[in-house]
Amino acid sequence: MRTASLLTTTAILGSSLAATAPAPPQNTNSQRPRLSYEDSDNPLPLVIWHGLGDATDSKSLAQVTQLAGTIAPGIFVHIINPTRDGTNDRTATFFGNVSEQVQRVCDQLAAHPILSTAPAIDAIGFSQGGQFLRGYVERCNFPPVRNLITFGSQHGGITDFKECGSVDYICKAAMALLRFNVWSSFVQSRVVPAQYYRPVEDEGYNMYLENSNYLADINNERELKNEAYKENLATLSKFVMFLFENDTVSIPKESSWFGEVQVNGRYMPLRERRLYKEDWLGLKVLDSKGALSFRTIKGEHMQIPEQVLNDTMAEFLGPFNKTAVSAGGDASQEL
Repeated sequence: MRTASLLTTTAILGSSLAATAPAPPQNTNSQRPRLSYEDSDNPLPLVIWHGLGDATDSKSLAQVTQLAGTIAPGIFVHIINPTRDGTNDRTATFFGNVSEQVQRVCDQLAAHPILSTAPAIDAIGFSQGGQFLRGYVERCNFPPVRNLITFGSQHGGITDFKECGSVDYICKAAMALLRFNVWSSFVQSRVVPAQYYRPVEDEGYNMYLENSNYLADINNERELKNEAYKENLATLSKFVMFLFENDTVSIPKESSWFGEVQVNGRYMPLRERRLYKEDWLGLKVLDSKGALSFRTIKGEHMQIPEQVLNDTMAEFLGPFNKTAVSAGGDASQEL
């Protein structure tokens, strides 16, 4: 099933699975006794941040939670809701201050009775949820993330905006504001996709550096670098990034691998960028220890085959002392 909403994760596992998946109450085991993780078979908790247009109680996320429990029996799954009062968060995926949302999630996870007592957590970000989870790692990282897995996330930013569905009025309202003046303080503090918009360099790039509320900061692109961002991200055991080969929603699709498109239309892969060469984020450190994993999925944005999700969870979720063994999904890089 394709959805017309911008960067939505509603179709994560396809229509056949999503249509049959129940939507269980969130975190029903939140009051369970504290588990022992070190030197035990108990899987580390899993934290999920969904994408634009999705909601914590969606059927597809319920299916992901169910699948995680099958792969790693006993796993505690927490689906992030960045709202202040825990209400339906679909609107918050379009409207809100991303930096404030990330800080709210930092506070929520640090105070969570289960997550805060684990030695680490694993994290999956769907679409924009991936760069938001990366912001969590860079800015606070308590509890610390062991493996960060992102699907179609816009780590390098987007240069264009996909049209909304004909009756998706929340999306239409957000896009209307965004196109009106993307660099105004009003838009940058309120419209979520605007905060990871990144123009082609030399075409409004200085405006981006001066006014970007989120992406320019967590990508450490400004002259004054935040060394804590580099130190925190470099602690990951694995940073797994999935790119969708036929992605026409996340533009450019190479953003999922920190790639960028230049003024002349040439694609610049991560290892050619200053961000990597000067190691603004610790990606070069991760790469040197084999912790960066570039993977592809044949299909449109967020069309994730169940087998891919199954194999990925089996590879990277599990006990604290588990060593992930590659399933051979890394791209041979033009990266």
